[in-house]
Amino acid sequence: MTNIPETGRTQRVTIRVVVLQVLVLSLLATLGGRLWYLQIRTGSQYTAKAEGNHIREVVEPAVRGEILDASGRILAGNETKLVVSVSRTSLLQQKDHGKAVLARLADVLGLPAKDVQDKVRLCDAKTPQPCWNGSPYQPIPVTQQATTQQAMQIMERREDFPGVTAQATALRRYTGAEGASAAQVLGYLSPVTDDEVQKTADKTGRDRRLPSDQIGRAGLESVYDDDLRGTTGVDRLEVDNLGRVIGSAGNTPAQPGNNLITSIDARVQKAVEDQLAQAMADARKTFDKETNKNYEADSGAAVVMDVHTGRIIAMASAPTFDPNLWVGGISANDYQKLTGKDSNYPLINRAIQGQSAPGSTFKVISTTAAVQAGYSLDGHYPCPQSLTIGGREFKNFESESFGDISLERALEISCDTVFYGLAYDQWMKDGGIKPKNPQDWFFKTAHQFGLGTKTGVDLPGEVTGRVPDRQWKQSFYDANKDSWCAQAAKGGHEYADEIARENCVDGNVMRAGDSVNFAIGQGDTLVTPLQMARIYSALANGGTLYRPTIGKAVVSPDGTLVRDIAPHEDGKLPADGKLLQYINEATAGVVERGTAAWKFTGAGWPQKQIELHAKTGTAEVAGKQTTSWLTTYSSDYAVVMTISQGGTGSGGSGDAVRRIYQALYGVDDKGAIDNTKALLPKPQADLPKFNPDGTAIIKPVSYEGTRAFLDPVQPAGAQQPLTVALAALEPVRGTQGRGRA
Repeated sequence: MTNIPETGRTQRVTIRVVVLQVLVLSLLATLGGRLWYLQIRTGSQYTAKAEGNHIREVVEPAVRGEILDASGRILAGNETKLVVSVSRTSLLQQKDHGKAVLARLADVLGLPAKDVQDKVRLCDAKTPQPCWNGSPYQPIPVTQQATTQQAMQIMERREDFPGVTAQATALRRYTGAEGASAAQVLGYLSPVTDDEVQKTADKTGRDRRLPSDQIGRAGLESVYDDDLRGTTGVDRLEVDNLGRVIGSAGNTPAQPGNNLITSIDARVQKAVEDQLAQAMADARKTFDKETNKNYEADSGAAVVMDVHTGRIIAMASAPTFDPNLWVGGISANDYQKLTGKDSNYPLINRAIQGQSAPGSTFKVISTTAAVQAGYSLDGHYPCPQSLTIGGREFKNFESESFGDISLERALEISCDTVFYGLAYDQWMKDGGIKPKNPQDWFFKTAHQFGLGTKTGVDLPGEVTGRVPDRQWKQSFYDANKDSWCAQAAKGGHEYADEIARENCVDGNVMRAGDSVNFAIGQGDTLVTPLQMARIYSALANGGTLYRPTIGKAVVSPDGTLVRDIAPHEDGKLPADGKLLQYINEATAGVVERGTAAWKFTGAGWPQKQIELHAKTGTAEVAGKQTTSWLTTYSSDYAVVMTISQGGTGSGGSGDAVRRIYQALYGVDDKGAIDNTKALLPKPQADLPKFNPDGTAIIKPVSYEGTRAFLDPVQPAGAQQPLTVALAALEPVRGTQGRGRA
């Protein structure tokens, strides 16, 4: 056994003690530093959080701003409803946790007791609807449909209903002013989601989302939500550690939202909606010789635009829906009707989301492209029955032949083969299937007209349409080559198999057929009705492409201007004055002696007094009936209508578009003009005037054949007179100065 010297043993013990002391001191220093950080450096922050644990917030929803038409008529407003609410805090303070109160309340309201109990329970992962997803300190609404008699019973017997209130509350209401729906334009509201509440928890004012909030989910309600929503009021309650209210920590009153004035005219909107619906109904009674059945006319859209500003006067989409279905929460049954496979999707705004080939309405673009490529306006071009290109026959519509004609005449009679010939000739100049620095005038011009991109309209969900140029062709080929080649490898002999074999080999090549189809608005070309309205507005105003807008101004509840929404120029058409004048004469010729004459001058339209311009379009869609397109303009308005599976351009939409102009200008069926019957002979430039209380001043007009505005309409957000017994009900806050029609 080795003997360790005493001095060595002592040294080792000493080292261990020192190390232990250093460790202890380090731990004490770390602990002390952490205590200093928590108590001194960030002590105030944690103190505030601790105090916050004893503060509960009760929110008071702000009255939402109204959406008004150009004259101040309410399109979306607020309706006073008697809302019965229950304070869950008060119920919990009762011996039976409020079961007896809820039973009495259910009896008064005529509701099953279980339904009332379910509505006031708190939501969690295991609790199904109905339940309350908001703050447990917030009054929980039981019904928004209480009658005056029910409210009186509750308020007169307060001792039987502790914690229960019945008060007038503003709820969203889509008024259907002058019978106009404008559902897809206005949009709708729905409750805020948990994710939205969490994402804005650290924000304040209008940027913060609270569980009781309703926010815009579509249309103008969505785009202008920040303006319309207002600021939610908050009452801060002090509670003890058991959650019982012991006092108040102050409150922030709710601030009503601002109002949005739009360029929509409710009377014109009604006329456009009616005429679109009538055109579709008429189409369904019309026999289609190609398919041997009546036209289906399954959907459609129409737009009326001020050509000098880009402001939208009316926008209709069919099928449509009632936006009031969303007020107070949409039922599962109604939601299924709006979104199911058999619904035809009425929530889609087909004016900005409906895409289809434009057919011959595209030919004003092709005419411009031909001139840019060097083809003369003074030239004459062959219009045979058909052209054979690449071994395929391209026919003129209805196989008519007109000999050599001018471009103006080609637009008037909508000769396809003239434009086939121009596009094919230019395709050959660009190098055919082996292009060398191709100019691609037809594709380039389409982009210059604003196609293939969004117009920038102040509505959500707008689509771009499609210009099937070489870049698109390549990207489409890259995405589909594998599936084409797989189908081709199976060796099938159907038409689709032959197409797949072609595309597998050279699906990225711009073929002659692609170019000539594009020149007449067919093939893979897609546009929206709003894009075409913007183009034809530019033809009318001298070449300026305006950004389409519906919002015109934001005003405060008392009518004071908050923000003007001015027209915005996005660019110019690639056409000089001579070319624009040429196209104007050609499109006037369409109305006077061309493809639309039988629906306009042939039907009594006073062309010499009110000159209209038009271009018809009958777009072919594989596997479906033809799409009807009619694009028109006057010196004031562009009116565009399209009907899916609705027939020819003039046949499907001609009568409806003419009647829209008749309503605008006060023209009767015999062609006589009566200004007293005109809805809007000139676009309304000025904003509406407001009374001192914020209600809009609408000048009454009197005329036959259209609804007169002689009787003022009660403000949608105004509180209705209640009986003396209901005088104790709190008035709706923030409704002073609501607009009125």
